[in-house]
Amino acid sequence: MNAGPGAGAHAPATRVLGFAEAELPAALAAQVAALESEAWPGATPGHDPALVPRALLLVTDDGTVAASLALLFKEIRHAGRTYRAAGLSSVVTRRALRGRGHGARLVAAARRELAAVPGLDLVLFSCDRPLAPFYEAAGFTRLPGAVLVGGTPGEPLATDGPGFDKEVLAEFLGASAYAAGAAAFAGTRIALHPGLVDRLW
Repeated sequence: MNAGPGAGAHAPATRVLGFAEAELPAALAAQVAALESEAWPGATPGHDPALVPRALLLVTDDGTVAASLALLFKEIRHAGRTYRAAGLSSVVTRRALRGRGHGARLVAAARRELAAVPGLDLVLFSCDRPLAPFYEAAGFTRLPGAVLVGGTPGEPLATDGPGFDKEVLAEFLGASAYAAGAAAFAGTRIALHPGLVDRLW
């Protein structure tokens, strides 16, 4: 994930737009794909439709996508309970516009949107360790020692695997998740198993 805190003067006027990923207008989809390719060369744009992906974009008045992210949704089973979970994925700010608070504004908008989703129990995702304070500033809680296990049961990909230096963060929304709290997730391995498309969520 890529994002940057901070705010600069004379930032262009922006607005947040949200679309089901399958309904993202072609011109915006092309910009998002370019941003993701810039941040993660060789990555394939788009997400598994089974995760009901929703694109959230911060767009300037001239139609430039300043930042984008995806919201993903699924049920997970953990510690004997089933939770309806959402995750943040592919968070990226246009390189030329970083340091102006665009990433922070978009993540804040995502958090507000997810908090309003009926029946959603928790938001759960990982990020590169240096970015954890950025997401904490946006209101998410770090889960020390937690590991997300993606991929499939036969081909798992974990956030503590070789070459990874990830932190897991969450927000507890529904009553059952709120009651369980960070203690039910911190220091545990959390099986997501989204498949081989969105391998870490």
